[in-house]
Amino acid sequence: MKTTLRQTWLIARRSIIRTFRQPGVFIPPLTFPLMLMAVNSNGLRAATHLPGFPTHSFLAFFLPFSFMQGALFASGIAGTDFARDIDTGFLNRLALTPIRGSALLLGQIGGALGIGAVQAVLYLSVGLAAGVRIHAGIAGAFVILILALLIAIGFGTLGLWIALRTGSGEGVQSQFPLLFFLLFISSMNLPRNLIEVRWFRDIATINPTSYLIEALRSLVIEGWNGQALGLGFGFTFALIAGSLLLATRQLKIRMART
Repeated sequence: MKTTLRQTWLIARRSIIRTFRQPGVFIPPLTFPLMLMAVNSNGLRAATHLPGFPTHSFLAFFLPFSFMQGALFASGIAGTDFARDIDTGFLNRLALTPIRGSALLLGQIGGALGIGAVQAVLYLSVGLAAGVRIHAGIAGAFVILILALLIAIGFGTLGLWIALRTGSGEGVQSQFPLLFFLLFISSMNLPRNLIEVRWFRDIATINPTSYLIEALRSLVIEGWNGQALGLGFGFTFALIAGSLLLATRQLKIRMART
């Protein structure tokens, strides 16, 4: 157990240092969601006048999307860095050491988790400074940070699986538009009950990312909504477990090839 923890820490420390040594890697994930938040909160403000819209502040409604967008960037960071390790032969060299697969995968999430933590605190701080009120209070703000980190871990682990599957940074980056598309066909801009186009509403309903956004959103504009939080945490843990299972299987296949 101690050996696994030490191996995980060493890989995680390497991942965190490598990530924060590359400004081109961590600056865009921090700034782009903030710019999109500013544009959409002003451009879509009229949506708050719709009957049944849950809040008078579109910024409060849209704030949770920034956490989701940051999580997608986390998947790209984790996947691209891991793909670089595969391409440079670092993974092959690790295969000659007694490192455990679980320690390798968990450690590789370190950089994405570090970025995810900075993102979550930054987005929440900017939202509060702009006048957003967290209806769930201080405890709710901590739950937002925890859920945001878990979502970042889930998408980051998914990025590792894509890296192991493709073996190239280009392969990881090519999947980013598809993951980003999942956000746009969710309830990111409107509550599902206010989406008038039936096929879009149906897709948003079966889209798991809708429930991740709605869990974060419920803490901001409603307070403590047990159903929304249950679905949000449930889908988040399912994402982590599913991605970790896929990544573990793919790692065994790739290590066997070496």
